[in-house]
Amino acid sequence: MKVNKRGIAAAGAIAIVSTLTLAGCSTGGAGDDAAESDSGSTLTVWVDAERVDALQAAADSYEEKTGVAVELVGKSVDDMKDDFIQQVPTGKGPDVVMGAHDWLGELSTNGVVAPLELGDSAADYLPVALQAATYEGTVYMLPYAVENIAVLRNADLVPTAPTSFDDMVSKGTFVVEQGTEGNPYHLYPFQTASGAPVFGTDDSGSYDAADLQLGSEGGFAFADWLGAQGAAGTLNTDIDGEIAKQQFLDGTAAFWLTGPWNVGAATDAGINVAIDPVPSPTGETASPFAGVKGFFVSSESKNKVAANDFLVNYIGTEEVQLELFEAGNILPALTAAADTAASDPIIAGFQAVGADAVPMPAIPAMGAVWEFWGVAEAAIINGSDPTTTWQKLVDDVTAAIK
Repeated sequence: MKVNKRGIAAAGAIAIVSTLTLAGCSTGGAGDDAAESDSGSTLTVWVDAERVDALQAAADSYEEKTGVAVELVGKSVDDMKDDFIQQVPTGKGPDVVMGAHDWLGELSTNGVVAPLELGDSAADYLPVALQAATYEGTVYMLPYAVENIAVLRNADLVPTAPTSFDDMVSKGTFVVEQGTEGNPYHLYPFQTASGAPVFGTDDSGSYDAADLQLGSEGGFAFADWLGAQGAAGTLNTDIDGEIAKQQFLDGTAAFWLTGPWNVGAATDAGINVAIDPVPSPTGETASPFAGVKGFFVSSESKNKVAANDFLVNYIGTEEVQLELFEAGNILPALTAAADTAASDPIIAGFQAVGADAVPMPAIPAMGAVWEFWGVAEAAIINGSDPTTTWQKLVDDVTAAIK
């Protein structure tokens, strides 16, 4: 079973429009209700320290319009989630926190986030961003950026995009970060092309921990493919992130499967970079994981109406999403802003690949998958029997989830 991206997006949109009922929130324009109910109060917003400047104009504009001050507190991303979980129950945490969508399972389990009402603006976001913002049928996050991997091609070495995985390998050396413990994040597009997402989905379009698809026929087909690539030397656990980067930068490799975070190093090295879709080894779509960044409202906030209004009607504008894009060079989650940013062909390339991406599962059961997944893949690449090794992975994950 493949994850049906359109089905999930549709289900998420229905959930957003029909099931969330945060009274008094605006769904378009500045929030007069927020001004009336919270005027004179302060919204405390924790953000990545590198994003404070990008949000200051929106904070100032919101205070001018509504009378609600917005205090932006720059925090280290390494500490933000744990600090938020610890402080919210004490009443000392922020009203809003910036974070990643795959925090959602942990935040929801700990009861520290409140539902968010997007209203009519739900349709304005990239489907994968909307999907990632939704957990068990309820929207909890205002998305602002979408990140996924793609193939970086040295266009001076290989002028045209390959048509398949085998075509890519025939045209030049291909590198992808692995390492001794494997890296299933980077290999996931090939796994989905084999018909084996990690989890299936329930009727709401949410990932279903009870429907582990690793053990499907497609999962074992993918394991066989991994073994073949390891034997051929196409995949190699000796290739870690730094080695993969260096081989692309020095021209040894013509293709590098990686994310936008590495584009700058390639262009700074003078490489003529093109962004290609992940070539499929099966003819089916190779869907990478998408990581979505956004903002969550604290379940203990005394200013939930203003917080919802600030996020939806200020952070959720094209102007602010483009400010955040300029600060981080990550594709905006708002479709209009994404289309504007895609005037850059590099961004356009990642946007095109991202159209086939699926959100990294945020459900707690995903932790059990990560525990065993990479080690099993690395073992197969290094010559372990694909069938028995993959079966052990499935059994280990199943036991851990139970």
